[in-house]
Amino acid sequence: MPLTTTPPHLQAAAPGVAEFARIAGLEAWVRGSTLAAFPLLMYRAWGDAQRVSELYFVVGVLSLLTALTVPLLAQRLQRRWVYVMGLSLYVLSAACGMLGGKWVAAALLCNTLAAATSFVCFNAYVLDHVAKAEFARLESLRMFYGSIGWVLGPALGVQLLGTWPGAPFLMAGSGALAMLFFIWKIRLGNGRAMARQTAGAAHPWVYLQRFFYQPRLIGGWLFAVMRSCGWWFYFVYVGIFAVEQGLGDSVGGITTSVANMGLVTAPLLFRWVQRRSVRRAMRTGFLLGGLCFFLASLFSALPWATVGVLVLGSYCLVLLDVCAGLPFLMSVKPSERTEMSAVYSSFRDVSGILSPGLAWLVLQFTGVSGVFAAGGCCLLLAWAIAGQLHPQLGVPGGQRVRNTGSKPG
Repeated sequence: MPLTTTPPHLQAAAPGVAEFARIAGLEAWVRGSTLAAFPLLMYRAWGDAQRVSELYFVVGVLSLLTALTVPLLAQRLQRRWVYVMGLSLYVLSAACGMLGGKWVAAALLCNTLAAATSFVCFNAYVLDHVAKAEFARLESLRMFYGSIGWVLGPALGVQLLGTWPGAPFLMAGSGALAMLFFIWKIRLGNGRAMARQTAGAAHPWVYLQRFFYQPRLIGGWLFAVMRSCGWWFYFVYVGIFAVEQGLGDSVGGITTSVANMGLVTAPLLFRWVQRRSVRRAMRTGFLLGGLCFFLASLFSALPWATVGVLVLGSYCLVLLDVCAGLPFLMSVKPSERTEMSAVYSSFRDVSGILSPGLAWLVLQFTGVSGVFAAGGCCLLLAWAIAGQLHPQLGVPGGQRVRNTGSKPG
């Protein structure tokens, strides 16, 4: 028999765009508090950028395996309990981080696994409760709500490292507990898609096979991977580059916060995307972002110029945050919501494998500035692939130009 749904009286006030945006805002605080602190603490503990890249690579592999097994786990334990488990890993990450030293590696692992698990569940709930026409609005509102955590969290977390290295983790743990309280308050339940599935219906290899038979999903996933690689190179290596160039520990946190200030412009960028098209917006973001990363590598002899160009490139990544996930989300079949949410969420983990792996290879031959050139290559590759998108993707049906087969006069 199918799993039972939440009782009707509990579904009366179904969560909508605003509720999911607030959840994303709380998670932004959790992740933003330690975002810039992790690379610095890892670099302090091991003292070598290559070693840090290796550890990030291992964490990325474990995170990917976790994300792909979440749908199967959700059938055994129900989605809301899997979500609770994921958020609890944020709390465990905070506890490990407060221990300090090389425990920060365990904190990074728990934090990454928590992000992978909660992201799968979050997107599955979004696909259950939010109409496709509202996806772009949710993306912009999500980033707007998250701007406080992403902007204040990194700079504040790094500044507090001088007072107590565990302070950023205390901030993150408090945010995770607030998230747990909020999702129980709004009664997310087990999800509508879950109610239609039978036990054992979604084995990881089965839905991966279905994914590989859908080119539109593959393309949408690749865009998310490349965008995430750009952010990965920025968040991890700007701080390390600044320390190696003698600019100080605080530069990593400040540049992360400055980059995230672009999130407050998400509603304006959303309107810009609406007036053009998803294809044009994505090509613009990938092209300009890739060029900025390449310029940063060329300006490496001028550390402050390198940092400044990378900050400009980060604003191109903000534009991609608004639109790069839409090709995938608009192509998902209703019957595959939970499974394809797991596949989509793997972009973080795959980028967390590709990026440190590529960085480790580059660091064998050059300095950290070479890593920025590698990031530029990833973004320009995505720019080329985005040229294959339909020109009117994301344009409302009533505004689309119909092809009647006649040539313009």
